[in-house]
Amino acid sequence: MTRRELDAAGITDPALRAAYTRCRFLNARHGRTYFLATRLLPADRRPAVHALYGFARWADDIVDDMGAEATTAERAATLSRLEAQLRQALTGARPLEPTGARPVDEPVVVALADTAARYGIDPAHFTDFMASMRSDLTVTDYATYDDLRAYMHGSAAVIGLQMLPVLGTVTPRARAAPHAAALGLAFQLTNFLRDVGEDLDRGRIYLPADLLAAHGVHRDLLLWSRLTGRRDRRITAALRAAEDLTRAVYREAAPGLGMLDPVARPCIRTAYVLYRNILDSIAQDGYAVLHRRAVVPRRRRAVVAADGLARVLAARLGARGAAARRTPPVPCRNDTYPAKEAG
Repeated sequence: MTRRELDAAGITDPALRAAYTRCRFLNARHGRTYFLATRLLPADRRPAVHALYGFARWADDIVDDMGAEATTAERAATLSRLEAQLRQALTGARPLEPTGARPVDEPVVVALADTAARYGIDPAHFTDFMASMRSDLTVTDYATYDDLRAYMHGSAAVIGLQMLPVLGTVTPRARAAPHAAALGLAFQLTNFLRDVGEDLDRGRIYLPADLLAAHGVHRDLLLWSRLTGRRDRRITAALRAAEDLTRAVYREAAPGLGMLDPVARPCIRTAYVLYRNILDSIAQDGYAVLHRRAVVPRRRRAVVAADGLARVLAARLGARGAAARRTPPVPCRNDTYPAKEAG
């Protein structure tokens, strides 16, 4: 399938094809829900989505998955090298290294820069993303929801904004942008709620402190629950409030689905439904996210994917019909339909 996608996108350079293939691997391995939805896009647009995901995942892994022995300074240095290559690839600027300019050879950067050029994605979105990644090196909690949203602008909202040129819209892009940004926020808030326990193991709490405090919850109580496996009604109440907050952001995002190019809507609608189903699974599991990760049952995922596929087929048939209606009629040829003789 990779070759077909690359051919459809007109990506012919062998090194560039290898870079996109690497990004697709990262998407398939780490973003199961996102990857499943991406398969519903037209083949020519999938490599760009893989590139956007692959770069984001690579940067996130530098922050979280370099190994327990990696120091904050080492992570920061690695992140800075990635950002220098990104700057060079996007703008042609020399990286900030004493050895001078070096070829950009990081596959995720190569693919990302090509995607940004093909679709005219604003480089500021990548700058904002990297700023949020750097903050993860030192910031371990957020006092208020406003503080969290400021962080999520770079870590999530800009992902939706990066995707918009790839997906295409039937309205002015500026009108769809707030909803695309909200969808990025909704997805990340869902991940924060699902991963409360894992984030706590890394020393981070993404749920706003004021939301937790409103229900009598603090870091020590969360740690106690995580370590002992015991439940507390105050934690359950706080997690339910976080779910309500997240569902409100999904409602902010929903109007944007109809603003997308019809052939892209099934992909994003499928992602929307699958991620929102994670919230359903969390609630059905009694908000036990401090002790185990909530997952959407495989059968439910299959049903949603099948619905998405049906919508893809309907959208493509609709697009073909619209194209046929726009095709001008072929003029009659005299040797086929001779004019009547004057009588």
